[in-house]
Amino acid sequence: MDFGHWTRHKMSESVNLDHTRERHMGEEQQKARIPRQRAVPRPGTGTVARRTALQLPTSLSMDEWQDIGKRIFAAADSSAWWLGDWLIYGRSTYPDRYRRAVEETLLDYQTLRNYAWVARRFPPRRRRPALSFQHHAELASLPEDEQEYWMDRAEKLNWSKSFLRSRVRAARQREETGQEATTRMHIQMNLAQDRRRRWAAAASAAEQDLPTWAMSMLDDAAASVLQA
Repeated sequence: MDFGHWTRHKMSESVNLDHTRERHMGEEQQKARIPRQRAVPRPGTGTVARRTALQLPTSLSMDEWQDIGKRIFAAADSSAWWLGDWLIYGRSTYPDRYRRAVEETLLDYQTLRNYAWVARRFPPRRRRPALSFQHHAELASLPEDEQEYWMDRAEKLNWSKSFLRSRVRAARQREETGQEATTRMHIQMNLAQDRRRRWAAAASAAEQDLPTWAMSMLDDAAASVLQA
């Protein structure tokens, strides 16, 4: 192959390579402009989440549909914590610029402030995965020891957010109006020694005497039955 022919051949290859690169870059830029459709984590196929819609297949079973709902709730509940932590970071890192940045996101500032307030009241190490963000929000104004007490109750007895709110509200009303009227009741039980020892050990672990511990257990059991 003479030099002229070889040169023309290489130039042709270079043009083809540049054309291929340009076409590839054009495709990548086009992809970047098109919002990616993300499939919701799902047990089946054909479920697609978009910015303003959730597309579900017609063949979903009841269990699959319920599982998708649980996953959506988990993502929505987590987003409240994420946004709260995000605003806290912005305030501390960009104190002079974060407010404008928030406005440009079109997020409601007051809502974000509420999220951040709950997030500050409950550092990550104290957040209970078994309880929703709204459970924590119901308790955010309480002292830390009372928060732990009510979170323990709500988690152990599987209280809803609304039921937790009613119990906290009732406790506050009793504090404001004084101790509620009491009725004397004498309960006598015949207990095996091993059962009494277990109860006494549980009461000691809760730093309560046995009658007080037993009353709190009965109170929790009653609340759980009434909630059902």
